[in-house]
Amino acid sequence: MTNIDERTIIWLTQEAHDKFAAELADLKGPQRHEIIERISAARDEGDLKENGGYHAARDELGKLEFRITQLEEMLRLAQVGEAEDDGTISPGFLVTYRFAGDSDTDTFLLGAREMAEDGLAVFSPQSPLGSALVGARIGDSVSYEAPNGRTITVEVVDAKPYAQ
Repeated sequence: MTNIDERTIIWLTQEAHDKFAAELADLKGPQRHEIIERISAARDEGDLKENGGYHAARDELGKLEFRITQLEEMLRLAQVGEAEDDGTISPGFLVTYRFAGDSDTDTFLLGAREMAEDGLAVFSPQSPLGSALVGARIGDSVSYEAPNGRTITVEVVDAKPYAQ
C-alpha cells in the first residue's frame, strides 16, 4: 500500500464522496459510451479531415478522460469523514488567520475546492500558506515564502474541522 503524505489527503464528507463516485461511474459508463458511439458514427461518414462532428467528439472525449483521471485521483486520496480535531491544523480544517501586525482576519478551508461550498476560499495543503500551516495550532505564528520571494508571517486565530 502506498503511504500517502498528510498534505495530499483530500477530506470529503460521505455525501461528497458518494457524489464524486457516482459522477465517475456515469463518466466511465454511459457518457463515455455515448461519445465513443458518436466518434464511430462520424468515422463512418468518411473523410475525417473536414468532419467537424468527429473532431468535436474527440475533443469531448479528451475532456471526459481528463475529468475521469481527476476524479480517480481525488477518490484515491480521499479521507471520508471529518478531520481529526487534536488541536493541530491538517487538511480538512477551516483556518482563520491574520497577517503579522494586522487586526483583519481571513478564513479559508485547507483542502480541495471540491469539498467546499461556493464562496469559501480554499488553499491546498501544498500551497505556500497551506504548507506552512499544516501542524500549527491556534496562537502559533508561522512564516512562509510567497511566490515573489518575500517572507510572510501569519498568526493562527482559529482552526477547526470543516463541516459542510
